[in-house]
Amino acid sequence: MTTGASMGSQKRLLLYLVIALVIFLVFSYFLPGGQKETTPVELSFDTFIEKVEQGEVISVVIYGMKIDGKFKDDKPFFTYKEHGYELTPLLINKKIPFKNLYDKTDPYAGIWGSLIQAGMWIGLILIAFYFISRYLAKRQGPGGTFGFGEAKVKKISSKAEKITFVDVAGIEEAKEEIQEIVDFLRDHKKFSRLGARIPRGVLLLGPSGVGKTLLARAMAGEAEAEFISISGSEFVEMFVGVGAARVRSLFGQARKSSPCIIFIDEIDAMGKQRGAGIGGGHSEIEQTLNQILVEMDGIEQNSGIIIIAATNRADTLDPALLRPGRFDRKISIPRPDMAGRCAILKVHTKKKKIADDVDLTVLARATPGFTGADLENLANEAALLAVKRERERIQMADFEDSVEKIYMGKKSSCKLIQEEKKTIALHEAGHAIVCYYLSNADPLYKVTIIPRMNGALGFTAQLSEEDRQLSNKSGAETTILSLLGGRVAEEILLGSENITTGASNDLKRATDIVRDMIAKYGMDEKFGLASFGEVGMPFLGKELALHSGMSQGMQEKIEERTRELLSEYHEKTAELLIKRKSDLEKLASELLEKETLTGSEIKKLLGEKN
Repeated sequence: MTTGASMGSQKRLLLYLVIALVIFLVFSYFLPGGQKETTPVELSFDTFIEKVEQGEVISVVIYGMKIDGKFKDDKPFFTYKEHGYELTPLLINKKIPFKNLYDKTDPYAGIWGSLIQAGMWIGLILIAFYFISRYLAKRQGPGGTFGFGEAKVKKISSKAEKITFVDVAGIEEAKEEIQEIVDFLRDHKKFSRLGARIPRGVLLLGPSGVGKTLLARAMAGEAEAEFISISGSEFVEMFVGVGAARVRSLFGQARKSSPCIIFIDEIDAMGKQRGAGIGGGHSEIEQTLNQILVEMDGIEQNSGIIIIAATNRADTLDPALLRPGRFDRKISIPRPDMAGRCAILKVHTKKKKIADDVDLTVLARATPGFTGADLENLANEAALLAVKRERERIQMADFEDSVEKIYMGKKSSCKLIQEEKKTIALHEAGHAIVCYYLSNADPLYKVTIIPRMNGALGFTAQLSEEDRQLSNKSGAETTILSLLGGRVAEEILLGSENITTGASNDLKRATDIVRDMIAKYGMDEKFGLASFGEVGMPFLGKELALHSGMSQGMQEKIEERTRELLSEYHEKTAELLIKRKSDLEKLASELLEKETLTGSEIKKLLGEKN
């Protein structure tokens, strides 16, 4: 929407252009040649003299060597005088009115009018360019048409709508660490009295969406300080020196706004380790990094300026950024645990109308690995779905369907032939039976054979009782058995000659887990405690990662051992499913009929474990 201020600017710009055009037209009119008629006829000088002798010319204007005139029928003409010819006596003799506007002795007199007209055009262009540039600069703010060196910051005043720690949930440890910096911004004299130095910079580490930017804004809101935000990528330009100039501009604005918080998002865009890229130490990014190091050193002790930076690629940052005196404090913000997810859901559903059957604890259990941004998106998707279904309140079914949509994509409209549906039902029933009867497996949440737009033709979901920070060998083996359940079920009920490609992703995941157990976690008795993890240079990418201490022969041994263990787990899975073959058939038949079964429905169908 166009604001009133911008509308006024547009009107003033148009007025200035109209005034300039009118001035130009007036000057052009009174300048020599300004009153020309259209399409004048060019005559030779001899023809002109002949017309004068015949009395057909009624007026003449002489511009040095050029002659303009009119015939009796008001048609204009022009010609060029021959050198040495005295025209004035002839015109006087024929009583033809004439004007001699230039001294005929000046050979350059005829070009002055053209020069003045060209100057008017140039002046008009410069005036128009000046006012257009001013208008664009106001619209674009700092860094506009003439502001390449100005930092394009976003300022949020302390008087604006505040975000406080109440709006931040699921990262309680990070909030506690940040609290003393808030106390400093509120009353820095309390710290100065005892000689304490507050950290100049705080580096927030964590994956995307965990709330790094929100935490920084909440810090500014709690401290009632101005919040100055900029992205690391906005320092990087194709012009040499622009990034460093923008760093100087950023810190200059911060000093005028003290106390304030400077927030640099995605600092890895301009803070990568020096000497690691192409161009050595002379690249624009490295000059920008050098300037920010200088500016951070130049901040006075307890000046009321705190620099907050966020990144999910801390391994690529230059060590000089992380030394004491710059980013003194590093705060890691992990993905929220189950309690954190529940608290975040409470924040994001606070202003939404939710039904009484909504259980946020169950939703928190069903969304392991979700970040704060993911959970906000979940709440919004559920609200959109409820509107689409014309509900008065958001129900639990809306949240559950939204979880499925985020995990697996939207439901697909593709039609499966009956034989394919039967195979998919057998496959998912195999996964479900293994999960149901293994004692240390997570409870079943839902099993479905409805295709998804991401290519999945069905899935089996489990509901974690709690978030685990460590995985043990027993848990890894349970995961492997459940992944192999789909392929083994096809082999038992359809025969080895009728197995399908549906287990490709399951086999890949199972193979990766087995290989990690052998070569990374030291969980295999044959290989012992040796670990053959990957070591790589982060700025070169994962493709160029180097295997540490692993020969070609060792890789072959690991691959051979991986096949041996997968074969053993395959036998264990087959043994379990053959024992529960009747349950497998019963569950596959029910899935084929209803397409989706919840954990409670499966428990009711299969009965208690025995």
